[in-house]
Amino acid sequence: MEMYVEKFGRDRTEQMVPQMAKVGSSVGIKFSYGGYTGNTFDSHRLIWKSREEGGSALQDKVVESLFKAYFEEEQSMGEEKVLMECAERAGMDAAKLFEDTNIGKKETLRELKQYRQAYGVTGVPFFIFDEKYSFSGAQPASEIMKILKKLAK
Repeated sequence: MEMYVEKFGRDRTEQMVPQMAKVGSSVGIKFSYGGYTGNTFDSHRLIWKSREEGGSALQDKVVESLFKAYFEEEQSMGEEKVLMECAERAGMDAAKLFEDTNIGKKETLRELKQYRQAYGVTGVPFFIFDEKYSFSGAQPASEIMKILKKLAK
């Protein structure tokens, strides 16, 4: 909660957190807000590796597992043990994941630079739709629907 207050201010946090909890609850997420992000670079390497191994389907499972660990289980995204548990929960063979400390490093750094330059990405979440529309931060479904309707035309 301290991180949210520092990043968004007390007033916005007091509005944002109950809304996030309400939306999360409606889809089975029980936000805890006690996790520690730590250095998330290795989690991004894991996300990259999961796509290499199993495409978008496995990558989605890994991201879901990471979100569950952070938002519901108060785990740190900077701890190798947590990342390995998330990978296993998603169906990856975690034993080999971090043997090579360079797996996905170069590729992840390249993607970070590419998206920062192309879209001005400085944090997550960040959404890009058909390389035409983008926005940062959690958004209400109505805002996402506006963009999808524009793309459907």
